[in-house]
This record gives sequence, C-alpha cells and structure tokens, in this order.
Amino acid sequence: MSLCPPYAPFFGFAGVASAMVLSTIGAAFGTAKAGIGIAGLGTFKPELIMKSLIPVVMSGIIAVYGLVVSVLISSALTPVSYPLVAGFVHLAAGLACGFTGLTAGYAIGVVGDSCVRAYVHESKVFVSMVLILIFAEVLGLYGLIVALIMNSRVTGLDVC
Repeated sequence: MSLCPPYAPFFGFAGVASAMVLSTIGAAFGTAKAGIGIAGLGTFKPELIMKSLIPVVMSGIIAVYGLVVSVLISSALTPVSYPLVAGFVHLAAGLACGFTGLTAGYAIGVVGDSCVRAYVHESKVFVSMVLILIFAEVLGLYGLIVALIMNSRVTGLDVC
C-alpha cells in the first residue's frame, strides 16, 4: 500500500468542506433562531433591538472559525505528494471545527432567542445573557484551536 495514493487529497478536501459547511450551518441556525427572538422583542420595545443583536454577531463569528480552518487546510493541499495520513488529519481537523461550530451555533441560537425574549420583561437578564453566549461561543473556539493544532502537525510531514 502506498503512503501517498492518488485519492489522498479527497480526505483533505472533505475536511475543508466539513469545516466550512458545518460551521456555517451552525452560524445560520444561530442567526435565524436569535433573529426570531429579536423580531419578537422589536414589536414591544424597539429601542432594545441594537443591544439584542449580540447573539447574531456571535453566530457570525462561528462561520469565520470554519472559514479560517478551511483556508488553512486548503493551502496545504497538493495534488501530488500528499500523504494519506495528512488527508486523515485534515479531515479530522475539519470535522472538529465543523461540529463544534454547529453545536456552538445551536447553543447561541437557543440562548439568544430565550434571553432576548426575557430581556423584554427584565433588563437584568442582559448581563447573564452575554455571559452564557460567551460560554457558548467558546465551544466553537475550542474546535478552532484543536483544528489549528492538528493542522500544524501535518506541516512538517514529508513521507512521499
């Protein structure tokens, strides 16, 4: 069995796609779910809309994490002399970033929707909303860090 088969870049491209697609789905869900809460808030207290956009912004950052990992992985892809182990590591890095982005976006959307709706009735909820959103955002950041560490392990790999 060859260490650098011609199908090895497929796994690297699968890592690129999974990082981008899964984290973007999470960001889209978080934006949509929090946006529904903001629309509900806007009918009662329109002056609170700008302060309530924090979940939407934080959801967008999740997609940026996936973009960063996708660009880093795709810059390391070569059609020739690409080891199979590099493809597997890139796939794992993309999945790590993508799935954590998906779950972080989901958490941001649910928390953002609930807290924005509660913010209409009680302004003290705002600080706790921001803290919970930060903890949800960190889930995506963990995936980014793990993906960056995995990607750095492939950089010096030369087995072909």
